[in-house]
Order: sequence, then structure tokens, then C-alpha cells
Amino acid sequence: MTRPALLVLEDGTTLRGTGFGADGETFGEMVFNTGMTGYQETLTDPSYCRQIVAMTAPHVGNTGVNDEDPESGRVWVSGYVVREPARLASSWRATRDLDAYLRAEGVTGIAVRGTRLLTRRVRAQGAMRAAISTVETSPEKLLERVLASPPMTGADLARMVSTPEPYTVPADGPARYRVAAVDLGIKASTPRNLAARGCEVLVLPATATAEQILAASPDGVFFSNGPGDPAAATYAVDAMRGILDAGVPVFGICLGSQILAQALGLGTYKLRYGHRGVNQPVMDLATGRVYITSHNHGFAAALPGTPGEGESVSAETPGEKPAGPATWSHVPARARHPFGTPFGPAVVSHVNLNDGVVEGLRLLERPVFSVQYHPEAAPGPHDAADHFDHFCTLLEQGASHAEA
Repeated sequence: MTRPALLVLEDGTTLRGTGFGADGETFGEMVFNTGMTGYQETLTDPSYCRQIVAMTAPHVGNTGVNDEDPESGRVWVSGYVVREPARLASSWRATRDLDAYLRAEGVTGIAVRGTRLLTRRVRAQGAMRAAISTVETSPEKLLERVLASPPMTGADLARMVSTPEPYTVPADGPARYRVAAVDLGIKASTPRNLAARGCEVLVLPATATAEQILAASPDGVFFSNGPGDPAAATYAVDAMRGILDAGVPVFGICLGSQILAQALGLGTYKLRYGHRGVNQPVMDLATGRVYITSHNHGFAAALPGTPGEGESVSAETPGEKPAGPATWSHVPARARHPFGTPFGPAVVSHVNLNDGVVEGLRLLERPVFSVQYHPEAAPGPHDAADHFDHFCTLLEQGASHAEA
């Protein structure tokens, strides 16, 4: 039996479709994901907390749901939008279909023919508040509740999704290093990648202080991905500064990269519609290598020298011209030179070739680096997995210096 459902955006855009998953009503920020695979990882990624995710791939749920691929212990998306949910799950690994999974998790979804229209709307107007309902039939009444829902700007969500208590992920085999991982919304595949390289990983709550982190005597500190506005996670910025003062190797991804940016004195700002998918081209400015990367972020670090905290500057900003014919058009001039920080000189290490957004930072005189994308991406691509190897190199160098 089909169930009518309603999707309403805060600009009044209304789409009618068929409900799937749980009955009810849900609110969140409307975003889209361009990945053609990895829907189970998307659903369980804590970075999607309080977001309604639309998939641009036309068929979703073909391989069902299994017990091995979740990135956390629950579904974190607020709502789910697809063009056509699979009628039949076909995989030897599947234990249930997508509809049953969302029902069990209490997540409301909608199938609409207009996912292309919806994506174009979000690209043009930006990510906006939205609601899905299988119980409300009036778009006007639902819109009133959408407009009363909280925005993503200013939202402190990392502490909401973080582990309440520390736990340890053992190394695969003998432990070579001890890593303290600050859980801002960590995905299960991240400790797994570190463990595979001989790291014993102590996962700590988002609100852990620098003193609490250093009390574990880690060889290095990892700051994870996570949801919300980095400017609201001041506790994580304070912890990052304390760790930088201590000189311990640091690796940050996604929200962790934005936290590093804040600690270095850079601003952060909200992207118009964010980067979410598995095909974002990112250039390593030191080598010229281009990584095809997995992304899930709605905020970014501002370029050095940005006029006004939180203001966006990219290659498309007036005055940001390429240095010459041999450079990529989307490498902003301000990303090409070192800049000063309270912890010594730093550089923008990576840039998104679609729009010039900062995708990585590195300190020149300390063992500290970060990337805005996901090197741990379980469904792929795996181009950037070598960042974990680089972190382990820094851990090895730190251990050698300590012994000397």
C-alpha cells in the first residue's frame, strides 16, 4: 500500500511523492549526495546529523542493507529522499531491505520523481531547511513548521553525536603507536584504517580537553569528521590549540580540518550547498597530484587573508586570478603562499578544483596536517588512503625524536 508524502523546502518549493521508511514527520537541512554507491555508509555517517539527504542516483537500495558496512551504531540522517527505492534487494550480504531498515530506525523517507529538480533547486538557492511528512497534507502548514526549525549555522552538533565515554580500538597485530582520536562524529572506518597500520586508537569524547588528551600519552592525536558549524565547537578549538602547543603530531579530517583552521586563526564559512559525494577532484599543491575524493561537508576554511571572518573567497571571487597559464584556474592566488599562525608558518596544502575551496592545511615547522575530505571512505574512492601512511610516518618520526 502506497503512502502519500510531502517534501517542503523553506523557500516554499513543494514536492509530492510516496513515503517509505517510517511514518511521521522530520525536519532538517536539505542537502544532496552525488554518490552512486555507499548509501548505507551515508545513512550511518554522523556528519549527516540533522540533515535530509537527497540521492541523485536514480535507484537506491539495490543491494539492501547488511551488518558490516554501517559507519556507526545508528542512522543519523533526519530524512531520506530518493527517486526510486529498490523494489527488491539483491546481494548475498544483505540481511534486510532499505525500507525495512529505515522503518526500524524510525527514519522517514520520500520517493519523488523530481530529485533532479530538487538538486538543481538546492544548487541554485543553497542548502535550506526542509521537512518530509507522511501525516501532514497541507504544504502551507508544513512550511510554517519548517520556518520555525533551527538553521545549521551556529549549530553545535559534534557533542550530540560523540561517544559519551572513551573506548579503545586495538591495533591489528602488535601496537606500534598509540593514537588519541577526538570523536567529533567519527566513522567506524577511521579507527579501522589506523588499526590496520598498527595504531592502538583511544577514542575520546568531543569535549575532551587538551590536558585529558595528553594524559593518555599519545604518539599522535587525530581530530575526526563531524556535523555542525565549526565556529560553535569552541571546546574542540581550545583542545586543538593545547595539542599544537604540546608539539604532538596531529591529523584532522573534515570537521577536524575546520577546527585546525580555527585554531590557526583562519575563519570558517558556510558553503552554498556543500560538497557531498565521491567524485570531488582535489589537488595536492606540493606535488600537483589530483585525488578523486569522498566529501561530506557544508562548511569550509576561509583562505588566508580573507577580509572578514567567515567570508568565502575562492577562484571565482573577483581579484583571485591564476598565477599563469601553467596553473589550474581554480587554484586561488591566496592558496599559493605560506601564511603566519601562532604556531609558525602554514600553507594551504590542497584545493578543490571545482570551486577553489580550501581542502587541506599543513604547518611547516610542526608535524601537523589536515584534509577536508575523507581518506577513510569505505565505499571509495581510496585515492587518499595514503594520508594515514603519512600520519604514521609522523608518529614514527616523533617516537624517534623522543628516544633520541
